[in-house]
Amino acid sequence: MSWMHTIRASGRFWLSPALCRIDSTPAGTVKCYSTKPVPALGANKASSTSSNIPAERKSIIPPNYRYVYQEFLPDPKIEWRNSVREKLERKDMLDRRANIDIPEFYVGSVLAVTSSDPHAENKTARFVGICILREKCGLRARFILRNVIDHQGIEISYDLYDPTLQKIEVLRLEKRLDENLLYLRDALDDYSTFDVNMEPEILPEGAPVPVNELKVVLKPRPWYARWERHNLQGVANIDEHTNERRRRKAEMVATPWEKYDLMKEYRRSIPEEEQKEIFTEIYSQLHSLELTRKKLKRKRTFVKPNKLA
Repeated sequence: MSWMHTIRASGRFWLSPALCRIDSTPAGTVKCYSTKPVPALGANKASSTSSNIPAERKSIIPPNYRYVYQEFLPDPKIEWRNSVREKLERKDMLDRRANIDIPEFYVGSVLAVTSSDPHAENKTARFVGICILREKCGLRARFILRNVIDHQGIEISYDLYDPTLQKIEVLRLEKRLDENLLYLRDALDDYSTFDVNMEPEILPEGAPVPVNELKVVLKPRPWYARWERHNLQGVANIDEHTNERRRRKAEMVATPWEKYDLMKEYRRSIPEEEQKEIFTEIYSQLHSLELTRKKLKRKRTFVKPNKLA
């Protein structure tokens, strides 16, 4: 939009970097008009369209990325944040995913992990177990597998981006009712026992991830933790091993109002706008890796028909 200076004639004029001309208006005024070009009528539309491009790109990101690639989101604690380190870690994580297939899995999924072991016979070790915990973020993301072998509970913690991992297979893709399954340490062995030669169960492409609503049975105390204080949904018999005194203590330390504390939830998580910005940065590479994984999956499930005699 043009602007105008009005200077009364006094024999001398101060000319700014504008186009000036003497007008025939009374008092011999001088009007100065800015030479800044005015955008055309269609330019505003073009600029508004270009400003909407990032929003359109953000909208194509699937909503399940928040759960499938949760390790790409940084730690919500402000004192642990560093934007440069987070960006470099995301690049390293994408480079690692280009060399090893890290499939989608959740707490409750049954996995088989093959890692290099210099003390093994074939220099590799394969462990099958149920994922009981996923935690941390970035290159420090890790998960724990549990299995009962020869009546002995065994747990192995793996770093998700450890270069010694050679293969990660999802034998059974499913979720559970709780965020972690650490209470399986105090449950009956049947809930943590899986065949080491278990065959993978392949879900149809595009099918939702099933939720296993199984409720486990805990052994008598002592327990690994005070499970009566954790509001667990996947345990059936907590009340059987909890007396009145423990129940009163659990009610004293309970905080049922925290789910309505919006500020506490905001500090415990990454804002949605920042999540979209992060996933927009890595979406193209993740999407290409997903397409490659789907092609390999179709090749494994395809059965070549036999020729008719």
